[in-house]
Amino acid sequence: MLTIKRLATTDADFSTRLDALLAFEAAADEGIERAVAGILAAVKARGDAAVIDYSNRFDRLTAATMADLELSAGQCQAALASLPEAQRQALEAAAARIRAYHQRQKQEGWSYTEADGTRLGQMVTPLDRVGLYVPGGKAAYPSSVLMNAIPAKVAGVRELIMVVPTPGGEKNPLVLAAACLAGVDRVFAIGGAQAIGALAYGTKTVPQVDKIVGPGNAYVATAKRRVFGVVGIDMVAGPSEILIVTDGTGNPDWLAMDLFAQAEHDELAQSILICPDAAFIDRVAASVDKLLPSMPRREVIAASLAHRGAFILARDLDEAVSLANRVAPEHLELALADPEPWVARIHHAGAIFIGHYSSESLGDYCAGPNHVLPTSGSARFSSPLGVYDFQKRTSLIKVSREGAQTLGRIASTLAHGEGLPAHARSAELRLES
Repeated sequence: MLTIKRLATTDADFSTRLDALLAFEAAADEGIERAVAGILAAVKARGDAAVIDYSNRFDRLTAATMADLELSAGQCQAALASLPEAQRQALEAAAARIRAYHQRQKQEGWSYTEADGTRLGQMVTPLDRVGLYVPGGKAAYPSSVLMNAIPAKVAGVRELIMVVPTPGGEKNPLVLAAACLAGVDRVFAIGGAQAIGALAYGTKTVPQVDKIVGPGNAYVATAKRRVFGVVGIDMVAGPSEILIVTDGTGNPDWLAMDLFAQAEHDELAQSILICPDAAFIDRVAASVDKLLPSMPRREVIAASLAHRGAFILARDLDEAVSLANRVAPEHLELALADPEPWVARIHHAGAIFIGHYSSESLGDYCAGPNHVLPTSGSARFSSPLGVYDFQKRTSLIKVSREGAQTLGRIASTLAHGEGLPAHARSAELRLES
């Protein structure tokens, strides 16, 4: 029988225990930091040669040139053609749904003209080039390819460069097929910190990008953090999370499996259920014990649930929703008989899954919204990945002759107040006596 923490909001030490449960220290390992710093410095200094050396060493390859590490469009097309029909159709359906959703996010420029002829506005333009990191080898994440690449292409990104490690030369056909469907322009069989360095600094073969997106291991996350500022990054994500708020009307087996779906990611993933009905929590716990032995990744699930999982007994749904806002989870399921009135009460969540049929797993693959979501409470101030992450906003200012008379006097007064006389004089020169 698996022991999952039980908390009740009426407990005197509840807040302390909840804070301890939610605490996740993403402190970088000093050894990883040193290794990544060395790899990035080598790639910056030696370019392709360093990328080849590290790829051969870490991924057990025998590449002589970068040409050996670039995969052609034909290889990606062949991978798509080689998929079993059901798999190909599922990938195509997911891509179509993700594209349809993200097309609604595309922002357009705007402007307005004031009475004196001054025109102000905003111009929206896509990034020129984006790098997409995709985990490789046995860890196949074609869904990550679709979720990262499709919004970039919808935004109008001119060139999308994908890097994916191929340990031992193992190329995953699903990942390459997804790259073909999503419109990836170039694919390199490189990974780790050396791939991040190549994208950030550019080499003779790998063009420098404007932004790097996509998940990776601790070395990749550390490298992304270090190159931020040279290029943009999407985020440095923490472990996957789900919080389920239920009123006890759902199927306990469904909810147990929803908890498993996050827990199977890794031992640090977090699955929490909040409910005002103690008897229903017992039923979900019984479902966990019943279903866990049948799970292929049961050891990972068990470790995750035992270390970072919890059942929380709330006084009522009001309190449960308040707790959800306090947690600000990556994924929030409202497994309620009548969920709609509660949706507007949620202020902090990466994605909200509304009602008993909205399993979080559908959002991971094919519902349409992006599955790249803020973690570790960062939903309080950040948003899911979207088309807007691949677009830049530029201010437009066209001051008329008449407008310069009004604005010039305002600017002059403020500039003198700040002790910046050149600013003031710049505005004053355009004033007419």
